[in-house]
Amino acid sequence: MGYIRFLGHSAFEIELDGKRIYVDPWIHNPQSPITLEDIDRADIVVITHYHGDHVGDAVDIAKKTGATTVGIYEIASEMESKGLEAVGMNIGGPAVVKGIKIVLTPAVHSSEKGSPTGVILIGKEATIYHAGDTGLFYDIALYAQLYPIDYAFVPIGGHFTMDPVQAGLFVSLFKPRFAIPMHFGTFPVLYGKAEEFAQEVSKRNIPTKVIVLKPGERITV
Repeated sequence: MGYIRFLGHSAFEIELDGKRIYVDPWIHNPQSPITLEDIDRADIVVITHYHGDHVGDAVDIAKKTGATTVGIYEIASEMESKGLEAVGMNIGGPAVVKGIKIVLTPAVHSSEKGSPTGVILIGKEATIYHAGDTGLFYDIALYAQLYPIDYAFVPIGGHFTMDPVQAGLFVSLFKPRFAIPMHFGTFPVLYGKAEEFAQEVSKRNIPTKVIVLKPGERITV
């Protein structure tokens, strides 16, 4: 049985089909309930784009655990230059890494290396979408036709990403079973509130349930 654990900002620890996965593992973020010393195992580390608050502690985690890093080709090349095992992808069809099917999706944002992305993780237990840092865009509806989403992690903070109003519309495009807000409240500039996001989703009369996780909380998948 797998789980999803929120580590603050946009960082998540995921157990899927017996694999331990970290996505955008900025463990030193102000909300984080753990330290690097608490991480004793990782199989895959996914980086959605090359900004410091998303690359985070990926290098240290991969060096410590021997995890495979996954990301857009240019990020993977950077990880390989640091002596890490890496799988470079691009936005398109799935790759399979340690038994987990991985799809990189577009994200409307910026990145110091390569293109910004979201990521869909497909296992037997669940299909999980981490939107990365993105503004509002429509294409996720097409991906969800191919890979129906069980759990979606959606940025709602505004300023750099969608705010709650845009994120509510975004979720209505692909109707995941559950939507978990992220990338809010870490800094004053990220003004979006989880309650506003839940209201925006609710008023659209879609079957999606919003789950608000506090840093350190986890749910079973």
